[in-house]
Amino acid sequence: MKNYLQKIVSRTELLQQVERLKREGKTVVFTNGCFDLFHAGHVRLLQQARNQGDVLIVGLNSDASVTQNKGSGRPIHSVKDRAELLAALQSVDYVVVFEEASVWELVSQVKPDILVKGGDWGAEIVGREIIEADGGKVVSIAVSEGLSTTNIIRKIQQLKS
Repeated sequence: MKNYLQKIVSRTELLQQVERLKREGKTVVFTNGCFDLFHAGHVRLLQQARNQGDVLIVGLNSDASVTQNKGSGRPIHSVKDRAELLAALQSVDYVVVFEEASVWELVSQVKPDILVKGGDWGAEIVGREIIEADGGKVVSIAVSEGLSTTNIIRKIQQLKS
């Protein structure tokens, strides 16, 4: 069994692995997010995503892109820590950090067979058109009610008041 930290790969390495996996006939699944304050909703989403295919790749927002998307004070945990938590999960095969505010470029490079996002994204799933045009599938997974990083932060702030 390989060291779980080996699951954290560069974009170049990931694209080489994806090419190999597709040649082997594996179904490549991709999801992405900040995964800042890791919670049970994240675990459920990742497990359900993994169940969609043979290999699960997680695109992880860099610290700068989290700040750009979520505002100052975020992320709570560094990208290094968030990547390590994700890599330690059995359901996750690869973790790749992306610097851009949007995951569009990474999705267009990876071109997974299946793109998975939480149901809170609705029809606004970034990369949908790329995947569907390539014959792939986009899957929306129901979110776990009440479980979100934002809700956790609010609860902590209320406890401080």
